[in-house]
Amino acid sequence: MHKDKVLSMLGLARRAGRLSMGHDMAQQALLKNRARLLLICSDVSPRLVKEFQKTMELHSINIPFFQTDITIEEIHFFVGYKAGVLTVDDENFSSRIISLLESD
Repeated sequence: MHKDKVLSMLGLARRAGRLSMGHDMAQQALLKNRARLLLICSDVSPRLVKEFQKTMELHSINIPFFQTDITIEEIHFFVGYKAGVLTVDDENFSSRIISLLESD
């Protein structure tokens, strides 16, 4: 994974207004079908991960989901907002970030 490139893309998506950051905003983006990608930081609680998995299952939301090795502090540094969970709400940004996450 190219962590710096992923974080840079997240920063661009933030400036473009295409991120939903934090628990409530990410949940809303999922339920309103705006989210194209769900990212969860490595240092969040297992309960939060299960909660989002259950939400996606209950509402039949079928989008890519990654539990990354990116920390909340790294998100804060690159994006300017402390969040352990976020959604990318744009198809182009999400496809680029997915390709970066899958390449290694």
